[in-house]
Amino acid sequence: MFEQVQLQPEKIHLREFRILRGQVTSPADLKVKQIKGYRSDVGFEMAFNLETHLIKADIQIKAHTESGGKNKEEADGFFHIAFFFEVDNMAELAVETTPKHLEIHPGLANAIASISYSTARGIILTRFQGTALREFILPVVDPNSLLKNG
Repeated sequence: MFEQVQLQPEKIHLREFRILRGQVTSPADLKVKQIKGYRSDVGFEMAFNLETHLIKADIQIKAHTESGGKNKEEADGFFHIAFFFEVDNMAELAVETTPKHLEIHPGLANAIASISYSTARGIILTRFQGTALREFILPVVDPNSLLKNG
């Protein structure tokens, strides 16, 4: 369907992001040196408004320290961030095939997932400073994996 359509990244504009929920539990007695690793989970969803050329991307990130039982309690973090994009040529990249079903140009979906995830990585990195999760860095992932799991 989109074989002849070229994605033009300069027509994608990140207009705003909002931290809808941000929570860090960092027990005072947790010994950071005892942390052996981190576990994380990411949820990703997109919503489209064809009339206004807007895309909302929601990303939810959970992070958890793992001390192998050496700490009485572990640290946890959760962030829900919404990103709002405007796409100048949305009509070429997203087509309603049936009511409530859109066909999305794979490059557009990939670009939105990439921009949202990489921006969230930076936000999370700064928000975890000063907590037991300060050394946690959200891993680099293939944006297509976000789209498959979302």
